[in-house]
This record gives sequence, structure tokens and C-alpha cells, in this order.
Amino acid sequence: MTEPAVSVSPYWELTFDADGDVDGRERDRWIREVTRRKVRDLIVFAHGWNSDRSTATRLFSQFLAPVPGLAPAARLGYAGVVWPSMRFSDEPIPDFPRPVAATAAPDEGSPLGKNTRHALLEVFPGRATVVEQIARLLDQQPDDGASLEEFGRLVRLLVEVRPQGPQASFAADTLAEGVPESDPEMLFGDTATVCSAFARALAGTGTPGAETFALPRLWDGALELLRQATYYAMKRRAGTVGERGLGPAVGRLAAAAPGVRVHLVGHSFGGRLVSFALRGLPPGVRTVKSVTLLQGAFSHYAFASRLPHDPRASGVLDGQYHRIDGPLVCCYSRFDSALGTVYPLASRMAGDDRSVVADFGIGRALGAQWGAMGHDGVQAVPGTKSYTLAEALRTRLPVSGCVNVDTASVVRRGGAPAGAHSDICHHELARLVLAAGRVG
Repeated sequence: MTEPAVSVSPYWELTFDADGDVDGRERDRWIREVTRRKVRDLIVFAHGWNSDRSTATRLFSQFLAPVPGLAPAARLGYAGVVWPSMRFSDEPIPDFPRPVAATAAPDEGSPLGKNTRHALLEVFPGRATVVEQIARLLDQQPDDGASLEEFGRLVRLLVEVRPQGPQASFAADTLAEGVPESDPEMLFGDTATVCSAFARALAGTGTPGAETFALPRLWDGALELLRQATYYAMKRRAGTVGERGLGPAVGRLAAAAPGVRVHLVGHSFGGRLVSFALRGLPPGVRTVKSVTLLQGAFSHYAFASRLPHDPRASGVLDGQYHRIDGPLVCCYSRFDSALGTVYPLASRMAGDDRSVVADFGIGRALGAQWGAMGHDGVQAVPGTKSYTLAEALRTRLPVSGCVNVDTASVVRRGGAPAGAHSDICHHELARLVLAAGRVG
């Protein structure tokens, strides 16, 4: 198998399907090569929402490029985790070429666009008819409530979300004692109400065309419903791939090469993936020496033992940071509008939290309750330390526990609707990964 052309070496890729099953030959070759090359520190990077392998590989390459020069004496190896996720084509990645990084022109008069249609077909195989029906409704935008309800039904069918589905535990970020998993209100509630809420949120992010709220404008919210429902499915997959796929793979590596120090890095839902990998580690494995979350797209309460607003509830990853023989470093930026504005509303409407908020408005309380790691860091975990990026780079980071780093000084570029969510390729963040793992 030919290794992809990337900026660092030795580099391998691990490919997982939606159920967390790994390409076994690829994994076994990776373990053999890591052992043969006597790698001491292995950086394992999981992408977030990317629509194809080439985009993911390019992201790995660009982010990791400064690392060899920052730690020239280290015996480094690199692995990219590739899993079936997607990115809508209107979400640019700063500094990426136009053909790779979005903003590809949509079809004539089509809100969805050719590239996004293609990505949906790739990520949800066997759903071509459903994708075409969704695209047709978005093109026509009929002025009646029945069409919106049909749109909601098609979105549910596309992402295969069923009431009380078997993958529920992989979608949840918080769990309440004695309270059953709730169905995602975003998908099973009144579609017009949900689309109205998303349209209002989009107006707050500066998304063009979302400033008025007559019935046709509900279709701006409908497109966002499709986006967020897709992300709900990707979020569920990230948990599945992490716990059932990457965690056991790291465990196999630890059995074969116990001296290799593993550093997990995840962007967006990739942050959720590497965090769930901790839950999938075999008992006794202590080879994970650091975890770095870059704009993590999951609840800031995921690691909490109790939620401030609900003492019955805890984070789904409560205590899992203790599986790391080192720190969990969470990078966040206020310029990430994907996580700061739309994510809290989508999380509230997906039922990620078991409490009820009556007002769909975007405000401080909503963001606090349903906020994301990548917007304000780990919350409600005692002993969490906080730094600016400059402080983190000039001090010695804690040897364990959770660490929040405000990276807004560099993570700040990007247009609507995602803002700076993908603005992560900075040498300062590469330095932070090495500092977290005490590499070099």
C-alpha cells in the first residue's frame, strides 16, 4: 500500500467504517511499522467533518508540517484517522485551495450544491433517492407546512435516526440517572418550529439571506436542519468509531509495542472521537500520554461528574480523562461561530441535555447550558487549569487533569456559518500538542 503524500514521515492512515470497524490489514501493517521503525512518540490525528480522504489527509499534512522542526531529536511517527464524515461545501477551511476547501459554486439556483449532494451520497450510501427529494424541496421551497414536515421526515430517513435507536449512547454527551434517553427534538419535533429557530440563529451569525422570517425564509432554517441532522449522525459516528475502533486499535499497539507514547489529537468531531477512544481502551493500557482537542464539537460537560443545572446528570465521559497518563488539553476560541451560536441550539433541540429550556433564543444561558468544548473549554471538572495560548506555550503544562487553552489569538479566521471552526493549522497549536505530551 502506498503511503499518502504528506509533509511528515513516517506517516500511516487508519481507516474505519461507520460502525467503528477498522481496515485490519492497514492496522496490522501500522503496528508492525511503528515497532520496526522504533517510534517513541506517535501523534494520532482524527479529522472532524471532512467530505473525503484527500481533504482529511491535506488537513493532517498542513497541521503536522511544523512538528519535525519543533522536536528535531524526537523519534516521531504520525497516524491519520480517516472515518466516514462530511463537510458541507459552503464551510471554508482557511488557507486551503478552493477545489479542496469548500465554497465551490452551488448548482444554478440550488441551495444545496453539487459538492454537498455528492458528499451526502458518499457518507449515506444507498440514500440517493432521499437526497434527490431533499434537494428538490430545497430548490422549490414550497410555501406550505406539509412540505416542511415532509422535509423533516426525509432528513430523519437520510440520517437513519430512529426513536430510542441502538446508537443512542454514542450520540449523547450527558446522561441522567433514572431518565431514559430522549428522542432528538430537532428531528422528531415540529419541523416548522425547529426551522424557525435555526433561521433566527443563522441571522445572528451573519449568514446571507437569513434576515427575515416570512414562511419562505423557514427554508433557510431547513437547510440548517439538514446540516445539523447530518452533524448529529457524524457526532454519533465519532463516538462509535472512537470507542469501538480507535480505542481497541491503540490497545493492540500497546500490547505489541508498550514503549510507544501515544498522543491523541482531534479536530471538531475528531475531538469527540479521540475522547471516546479513552472509553474503548483495554483495561490497564497507559500508553496514551496526552489528548489535545482542537475546537471540539461536543458538550463542555462531557467529562463532568455532575452537571451544574442537574445534579442527577453527568457527562458521558465522566472520569475518562484519568485514562490518560498525562493531560487533556482543550483548545477553544470565541471566534468559532459554529460552536458558539448554532451548536448550542442544535444540542438543545437534539436533547443532549435532559433539562428543558423554553426559549429558543440564542443567549448566554443557552450557550452556558449547551455549550461546546471548542467554544469555552472543559466545564464543571474540578481542578481544571486555564491558560491563554501565550501562557500555555511559555509555561510547563500540568502533568495530568484537564487544561483549557484560549486559542482565540490564532483561531480567528473564517466566514459564516462556521466562523473560525476550521482555522487550526498554526505552528503555535502544533507546539501545544508537543508541550501537552512533553515531546522533545
